[in-house]
Amino acid sequence: MNISFIGSGNVATHLAQAFYARNHIIKHVWSRNMDHASQLATRVKAVPIDCLSRLSDDADVYIIAVSDDALPEVAKDVQVKDALVMHTSGATDADVLKSCSSHYGVLWSPQTFVRTVAMEYGELPFCIEGCDNETEVLIADFAQSVSPHIYRTNLVQRRCLHLSAVFVNNFPNALYAVAQQLCSEHDVPFEILYPLAIATTKNLQQGDVRLRMTGPAVRGDLKTINAHREFLSNNKMVLELYDRLTNLVTDISNL
Repeated sequence: MNISFIGSGNVATHLAQAFYARNHIIKHVWSRNMDHASQLATRVKAVPIDCLSRLSDDADVYIIAVSDDALPEVAKDVQVKDALVMHTSGATDADVLKSCSSHYGVLWSPQTFVRTVAMEYGELPFCIEGCDNETEVLIADFAQSVSPHIYRTNLVQRRCLHLSAVFVNNFPNALYAVAQQLCSEHDVPFEILYPLAIATTKNLQQGDVRLRMTGPAVRGDLKTINAHREFLSNNKMVLELYDRLTNLVTDISNL
């Protein structure tokens, strides 16, 4: 298929590369910044543009991969009749694209994208939604050219997943950063904890996470908890975080 990308950030970069690698043709890459458009366009042999009026109307698919805040404004300037138009947001209604085309929907992957980090695209989960059943079938077929992991989700389900992804990815990364800083302050190699972090992630695939929770809060080990609190006595912010999370673990493990 012929695809045009509106956007050149992390998500657009990886999706453009993923579809290009599956022998789709990338026609245009748009960005307000021509340098950014050119960088991605060069990778996928597309034409870079910085004005949406130059967007050709002969592509089969248009993927709008911009920030949620920019999406309504950008969508107003994309009108491509019957072509398939999708946005890549996990939290925005598909109807924001209603004026773009008679075939519109969502192609969203609950994944963290960093343009400089390689990915295994065939493992990506895609959450899709179409304005009607015909469009949803088109989106599913299109997405399956990259990955077999396709899930039909409505707006409420996507918003649930988007929120859950924050708990799965963003919050743990913040906690990893705290742990890394603690190790650094005490001249401890953070890499010692890599196997533990990997094992913890693997446990997500083993069913009810609560049944695999361990540690002093689960055991009710107040002696160890108090020792941890003493260790953090000079770091008020982290101590408060430790107390809140300890209470959370205790409450969840007692459900």
